[in-house]
Amino acid sequence: MVQHSTGPLAGLLVADFSRILAGPYATMLLADLGAQVIKVESPGGDDTRTWMPPTRDGVSTYYLGINRNKRSIALDLKKPDDLAAAQELARRADVLIENFRPGGLARFGLDYDTVTANNDKIVYASISGFGTGAGRDFPGYDLMVQAISGLMSLTGDPDGSPYRAGISVFDVMAGLHASIGILAALHHRGETGRGQHVEVNLLSSALSGLVNHSSGYVAGGTVPFRMGNAHPSLFPYEPLPTADGELIVIAGNDGQFRKLCQVLDLPELPDDPRFGRNQDRTANREELRPLLVQRLAQRTKDEWFRDLLAAGVPCAPINTIDGGVALAEELGLDPVVTVGDVPGVRNPITFSDTPARYELPPPGLDEHGEEIRAWLKN
Repeated sequence: MVQHSTGPLAGLLVADFSRILAGPYATMLLADLGAQVIKVESPGGDDTRTWMPPTRDGVSTYYLGINRNKRSIALDLKKPDDLAAAQELARRADVLIENFRPGGLARFGLDYDTVTANNDKIVYASISGFGTGAGRDFPGYDLMVQAISGLMSLTGDPDGSPYRAGISVFDVMAGLHASIGILAALHHRGETGRGQHVEVNLLSSALSGLVNHSSGYVAGGTVPFRMGNAHPSLFPYEPLPTADGELIVIAGNDGQFRKLCQVLDLPELPDDPRFGRNQDRTANREELRPLLVQRLAQRTKDEWFRDLLAAGVPCAPINTIDGGVALAEELGLDPVVTVGDVPGVRNPITFSDTPARYELPPPGLDEHGEEIRAWLKN
């Protein structure tokens, strides 16, 4: 089975033993960039094939969103022939990625030590929920990590209940971290000829991804609290009401605040000692907010959006996803690509010489099984 693809990762073979989100998202990114990805599924298929609605032609759009540019083979690892095929795939692969519970592949001879005994150049990437130590047996669901990491304690109204983020944010983060780790290990292999084990877990990705909040605790001893849409260190940096709805208004520095006040016809505020510096505005936000809101209430959010943006003040309407896609199209970002007859979101990375490829729609279960089995026997 020879792949004549393009892209910066053309020529790499990725054995994808992952399922659900973090791993498949990582391998789709690699596939978009030219890697040949063989998606190994159980006979029942990736769980996300059944996560619906919504659907497109009866297929889960969750599955469709993270599995393009791959070939699928269904293998029952309890059957000798299928297990032999899986082991041969691992022997030939440049990269193997898996998100079984730690140690779960050892009984099939597909763990890191066994695979590297036959393929010492492989980059073997493992994604878990809570690492390989005391948390090895914890199931790795994003919602658990949102709760345990502290993210949910930061999300929602100050007097309300904690909320999950609207997406599985740490699954996506862990997938990105896995991709970075794989690419770094491939570079190291190019220099030394040696592969290695890359390990990522959702909790560590979460603590890294909590950035200023986790830093505020580990470096400053401050446990952050839920502030709704407000920011603990900046003001304004939140939705503010206008005549017909809310508009995100941001003053990321003192210069932007001065521009904001010029557009709002409040020229005296930047020279008020309560509001001149960011730390002053943050400390006195309850005094400053009504002054801004009173002026913003005089015009519509679209009118303010146009004038504030023109003046260099960061601001944004609060769109639904269709509005976000529409704006990306308006800005010439071409956010949607169609592969076969399946629309998807374009890979976010652009290259001047080796663009991403969009060659294969998300595969049906075992769609390429016969072809891959024949290739593995050669």
